Amino acid sequence: MTPELAAAVAAQTDFAADVFDRLRACSVDVRGVTRASYGEGEQAAHALMADIARELGLEIDQDPAANTYMTLPGQDRSAPVRMVGSHLDSVPQGGNFDGAAGVVSGLTAIRALQQLGHQPKHDIRVMGVRAEESCWFGTSYIGSRSALGTLPDGALDTATRADNGRSLAHHMAECGGDPDKLRDTAPYLDRARIGAFLEPHIEQGPVLVEEGFPVGVVTGIRGNRRFPNARCIGEYAHCGGAPRRVRQDAVVAATEFVQAMDAEWDKAEASGDDFACTIGMFQTDTERHAMTVISGNVKFSLDFRSVDPAFLLKMEARVPAIAAEIGAKRGVKFELGAMTRAAPGFMDQGLVETYRKAAAGMNVRAMDIPSGASHDSAAFADAGVPTAMLFIRNEHGSHNPDEAMEIPDFIEATKLLAAGLTA
Repeated sequence: MTPELAAAVAAQTDFAADVFDRLRACSVDVRGVTRASYGEGEQAAHALMADIARELGLEIDQDPAANTYMTLPGQDRSAPVRMVGSHLDSVPQGGNFDGAAGVVSGLTAIRALQQLGHQPKHDIRVMGVRAEESCWFGTSYIGSRSALGTLPDGALDTATRADNGRSLAHHMAECGGDPDKLRDTAPYLDRARIGAFLEPHIEQGPVLVEEGFPVGVVTGIRGNRRFPNARCIGEYAHCGGAPRRVRQDAVVAATEFVQAMDAEWDKAEASGDDFACTIGMFQTDTERHAMTVISGNVKFSLDFRSVDPAFLLKMEARVPAIAAEIGAKRGVKFELGAMTRAAPGFMDQGLVETYRKAAAGMNVRAMDIPSGASHDSAAFADAGVPTAMLFIRNEHGSHNPDEAMEIPDFIEATKLLAAGLTA
């Protein structure tokens, strides 16, 4: 069936392009799109996907976290389901394809199977995931972890949206979810009933473009540790009146912390350890800073990642030690704040091999590639669900309006997805 399946997917080019156009139109924001987690744009995207699923005759459901499920019934409804999905939120003024490509790919594969008259042995369920982008609530994989029962305790009430300060529970309820039910009932997804979770996603780096491959078969996903609300507290003083020996300069101390983290990256590279570190936010107090004032407060964020759980634990201990050393030296205090964790995602080797064989059988040019970015797949893998990812070639990176995934590359990835869903 492989050649017929590949041809059926290729025939969906116009369908897929139209869905992406409609998706952009419902969430456009200046040059890019904005689909805030549990916000207007994300809500519109979920409604659109549900409308398309109805057109395809799929079963539609929603869980207490307001994730959307669109199911093609299989021959044996009791068999473990094959799931495909990704997130429908975006960063502010981001690109149209980040996350959404996975949901559209699932619907596209189902449409191809329907046109072939093929009913799979098991249910195929497309999941439109809520709130993957941590920039909104400071917590990773909210939708997927809510469905799996692994959302951190208290997150519904303590996580607040960055643009308005309202709680996750408030926004979830506003979008049709039921946070009280989420607190009090068993997880919506029974992990033992999931045969596989498959996630197509645009690559958010340059590797596929540089190597000339339309598709990547993901071999693993970095886990992360995040400090979204860190502070360095010093003492405000006159820039001319305070001698250097008495200064408690929060900017200088925080900058030294940044340099120290960069030095840790150098050490990791020298020793062959996988590591990436980012200070995504760094700012003085806008109400008190001035050209002639020594700053007494710097707010910053820290994100570090690795595929190695042991290395993450090592850095989890090292970061507070670095902050304490610099604090003592500079006469300041670091308050790193609450830390969030996301475990590395290990791909199921059987599913990875299925993709490799499908690529060979369908003449799809694909290469093995690790994922430096975090994805919903990591939450499923961490929960013990057999998981696999595909990357789709995409120019200009991601989290910006210039994402440039080409529909022919999307179709090539969807061919492999369809093979994985029917294996």
